[in-house]
Amino acid sequence: MGRVLLLITWLLAGAAASAGTLSKARLTELFPLPLVVGDRDPALPVWPLFKNDLTSSVLVGYVFESVDFAPVPGYSGTPVNLLVALDAKGVFLDVRVLSHHEPVFLEGLGPAPLMRFVEQYKGLSLQQSIKIGSNQNRSGQAGSANVYIDGVSKATASVRIINQSLLSASLAIARAKLGFAAGRDPDLIGRIKHELFEPMDFAALERKGLVSHQAWRNRDIEAAFKGTVGEGQDPVALQSPDAPFSEMLVAHLNVPSVGRNLLTPRAWDFLIGWLEPGDHAFLVGTRGRYSFVSDDYSTGAVPDRLTLAQGGLPIEIRDFDLEGRPRVPDAWLGPDARWRVVKVISQASLDPSQPLDFSLSVTRSKGQILPQRARKDFIVHAQLPEAYADQPRSNEKTWHSIWSGRAWALGVLVAGLAGLSVVLARPRWITRSMKRLTQVRYAWLLFTLVFIGWYAQGQLSIVNITALIQALLAGRSLDFFLYDPMTVLLWAFVAISLVAWGRGTFCGWLCPFGALQEFVARLARWAHVPQLKLHTRIDARLKKLKYVVLAVIVVMPFFSSVWTDRLAEVEPFKTSITLVFVRSWPYLLWAVGLLALNAVVYKAYCRYLCPLGAGLAVLGRIRLLNWLPRRAECGQPCQSCRHKCEYQAIEPSGAIDYAECFQCLDCVVIYESDQLCAPRIMATRKGRVIPVHALPPGPAHPPAMHVSP
Repeated sequence: MGRVLLLITWLLAGAAASAGTLSKARLTELFPLPLVVGDRDPALPVWPLFKNDLTSSVLVGYVFESVDFAPVPGYSGTPVNLLVALDAKGVFLDVRVLSHHEPVFLEGLGPAPLMRFVEQYKGLSLQQSIKIGSNQNRSGQAGSANVYIDGVSKATASVRIINQSLLSASLAIARAKLGFAAGRDPDLIGRIKHELFEPMDFAALERKGLVSHQAWRNRDIEAAFKGTVGEGQDPVALQSPDAPFSEMLVAHLNVPSVGRNLLTPRAWDFLIGWLEPGDHAFLVGTRGRYSFVSDDYSTGAVPDRLTLAQGGLPIEIRDFDLEGRPRVPDAWLGPDARWRVVKVISQASLDPSQPLDFSLSVTRSKGQILPQRARKDFIVHAQLPEAYADQPRSNEKTWHSIWSGRAWALGVLVAGLAGLSVVLARPRWITRSMKRLTQVRYAWLLFTLVFIGWYAQGQLSIVNITALIQALLAGRSLDFFLYDPMTVLLWAFVAISLVAWGRGTFCGWLCPFGALQEFVARLARWAHVPQLKLHTRIDARLKKLKYVVLAVIVVMPFFSSVWTDRLAEVEPFKTSITLVFVRSWPYLLWAVGLLALNAVVYKAYCRYLCPLGAGLAVLGRIRLLNWLPRRAECGQPCQSCRHKCEYQAIEPSGAIDYAECFQCLDCVVIYESDQLCAPRIMATRKGRVIPVHALPPGPAHPPAMHVSP
């Protein structure tokens, strides 16, 4: 063991993170004439991309590998490496997958969905907010700040990580090479302090800087259009240059000190109830002869004269219908005042701690038949005071939104795990009868299979362990685990249960594939499929096989990531649970074959082959409790529990082998039963008193028998 630890330490010390591998020659093949690949930048691992234009070469953009700038570990622990071509304006010219080790795309769904996913980035811009989801309006991408690209079913965590890697790497290049220094990292956003509330009137809100407004006179507008086709096109402005043109007011309603003071209690409750985590709402109003909505504006549409930007990037706003008038001074409620609540959805990644620019757009035209138009934007700068928003921190990543987005599912899981803990800590209620145990156990296994497995995709796997090893070898962060909250919570619970009860808590109650095997086995018995119970000696030898499988898989990351992925396919979890049997025939045949074997040899895969089970059995040796009850008579002379244990996890001495026990609690039912436990039956018989009754009265001698001669 000491030599093994020394070898691991040496490998960890000598391993380095993967770096880009593209050469100029390879890039020239990928980007042929009329494009020309320049020399690699001496300061950054990027290649300039030129296009020959007669006698000169025009800079088209830059080509780089994502792993050089944002080596975000994927679900396997190894970063996905993307080739990215970004033009001089921040538009994606090309995105290709150079290498990846994502299990779901390696002979799972196959590489095709991944390739289709990254192709969606072509033509999109960093100035757009690119989000994964439904994209029902591709025709409007050019003018929209929010762009939704289609995700990949069954690969949610992987594609989110890929999106994060691509955007993070591209933003680094945009800031360094394209002049986008004002661009923000979309992962680093502040948070409103929702617990802070101060009762204030409108004047106090203005003094605190919680209400922003700007007024413009006619002369201001005329000056902005000077030298354009719009100059002199407003007769009212020319006649009364000092008269008010418009005044705009903006207030951030998410801030409790703003929303609760400016809205009625009913309107506030309605707003908070409808806003999703990460959404923002603003109260926008104008007064004067020019409004932020046109005369033909209809409720529910996007305000046609109002735009919002942050850090130079446009953010899409949506009209939000909220009843009731705001609590503002009477001067803001006159006939020339217009009010709307606008909403910014969470996908826009608005940062409430950073300045916002609300723009009032004014358009003037000249001519009747083919009018010429000029447009000018008049900006209201809004900045929340520091006391009302937490500043972004470097450890805030997109996984926060993933956790909040799955809050209800995580809540269901936590409640279920709490209930399971109570059952295992105090099993007496469900072990009073075999019928009650069967009902409770199979109800829980149905929850494990359907909710934890097929719906929430919470199947723990040996891939989680190999991903950890690969990340440690490469010196990478373990943040990639946080993109899969179900896995994190399950591993946290399993870690605790290993200390308390041992391996069987996961293998017997929380493994979706194990639950599927239980249902298949029950169906097989109902169909009277012959059952095979191996001899104790053969069973013991076969149980050692899973430790060999575990050792091979755990060692393989030190030598080959590709073979690590291939060997991990010994698990049928991806085929049966993650992909729900939608996979190529070799993997489908393996999973179905194991289930068929289970119909004859009870849970053969779990007992003899499962590397994850072997790993948990090793870790389970730290168990603190021998919590399953035993009697002195167990094993000597009683063998009832041992013969009825389908896992063959009870030794002839009566002791329980916790490394092989799946905690089905059948033996506890027997232990508690006066009808099933032999020692309890014998004790009952020894104490039993048999009453002796006197014969009924009758003749002193029986009548004589007469035999005929």
